[in-house]
Amino acid sequence: MADLTIGTPEQLRDPNYFPGLAKGIPLGIQHVLAMFVSNVTPAIIVAGAAGFGFGSGSADFPELLYLIQMSMLFAGVATLLQTITIGPVGAALPIVQGTSFAFLPIMIPLVAGKGVDALAAFFGGVIIGGMFHAFIGTFVGKLRFALPPLVTGLVVTMIGLALVKVGIQYAAGGVPAIGTPEYGSLLNWSAAIIVILVTLGLKFFTKGMLSISAVLIGLLVGYVYAIAVGMLTVEAITGSWERSAAFALPQPFKYGVEFSIAAVIGFCLMAFISAIETVGDVSGITKGGAGREATSAEITGATYADGFGTALAGIFGGFPNTSFSQNVGLIAMTGVMSRHVVTCGAIFLIICGLVPKVGGVIRTVPIEVLGGGVIVMFGMVVAAGISMLSDVHWNRRNMVIFAISLSLGLGLQLEPGALQHLPETARVLLTSGLLPAAFLAIVLNLVLPEELADEATEEMSGGMAGHGEGSLAHDDHV
Repeated sequence: MADLTIGTPEQLRDPNYFPGLAKGIPLGIQHVLAMFVSNVTPAIIVAGAAGFGFGSGSADFPELLYLIQMSMLFAGVATLLQTITIGPVGAALPIVQGTSFAFLPIMIPLVAGKGVDALAAFFGGVIIGGMFHAFIGTFVGKLRFALPPLVTGLVVTMIGLALVKVGIQYAAGGVPAIGTPEYGSLLNWSAAIIVILVTLGLKFFTKGMLSISAVLIGLLVGYVYAIAVGMLTVEAITGSWERSAAFALPQPFKYGVEFSIAAVIGFCLMAFISAIETVGDVSGITKGGAGREATSAEITGATYADGFGTALAGIFGGFPNTSFSQNVGLIAMTGVMSRHVVTCGAIFLIICGLVPKVGGVIRTVPIEVLGGGVIVMFGMVVAAGISMLSDVHWNRRNMVIFAISLSLGLGLQLEPGALQHLPETARVLLTSGLLPAAFLAIVLNLVLPEELADEATEEMSGGMAGHGEGSLAHDDHV
């Protein structure tokens, strides 16, 4: 619901309108709060997969602080590219950028168990992938035909399915605790459950920013609970705060740079998915905030900003950036289309990224508390994918495409040992699950004929083809 005390209806629909600092700063920070947890979580997960994250006891654990810092800093920088623009780079719209969960199924296999040494090739892939992402901006509009809801819904669902295991591991105590008596203890689960219950309560029984920031508030309550039950001490928090610098600039190529074939291919392929996600977000912002379709220049500029923002982040140790979909809903809710409001939020993110003490506090969040938050977030990714699949015309052809793509992609992810004889590059890409599933779905959707005999699907599904409303019984020849 638009707030008319901020401006007239015409002003609120204008991306170039600014309601003033007194109103613009709180509205901008509101956008940051809606994406803050999601933005820093990938850095925490990647560090955990590499072996220097929470609970690892690794001498490299302090490097997590730097990764968190860069996640905040370059989310802000990439957001500024979108709102302020530099030449053709940026959409001049209130688009909030940040690290996307979409890249996690690619990032985790690239670093798994390799420690900080894996980061040189990792960030080399981020840089090349970002430049390729920017190149996609020159023809992004022509890609949409290859990515209908069948493909995009499958991809988003696969992203969520690839990550739900991480949430359970975190809630139980984290990967380093596996095999110990503490793993899966009632105390560990109690912290995660507190976060889940608070998050659900706020989502269902409140409105406005309380509802939008439910995960963040849930984590804060879980954080306090962890202190109360002794999982986290005040001394640990103050110690991390005191050891963290008050100000620090990013360091180019801090971890070196290498160009691994697996990393480059993985990030370049994911650039296609991220680019289409951005097209959808730009369209959602212009429709929800201004009641119009997005222009070609806005879509192209947004994709350029995605790519160049990612490449710049990779140089300094930041993660791939993409537009954040939850902020599309926030614009629709507030009715404020001002890009300058989001610029205020971007500046706030940059300030946080330049102050390591902020990351120092985030670093003290118990992994069990974070587990409660990511269980909700990753589950919502799966739910979003299923929601997108509800737009699919579920004839027998589409069922078979979905079945084969999901079965092979998810199967390879669950049983990576099945590819142990392949070269490492192929193994890393295929065991992500996401890339083979997306590739199969795209190719099959483009080459398979439109019709499939009824009995063919019945035979393949063992008599469980499904004949629900709007599905197979009615639509094969529509």
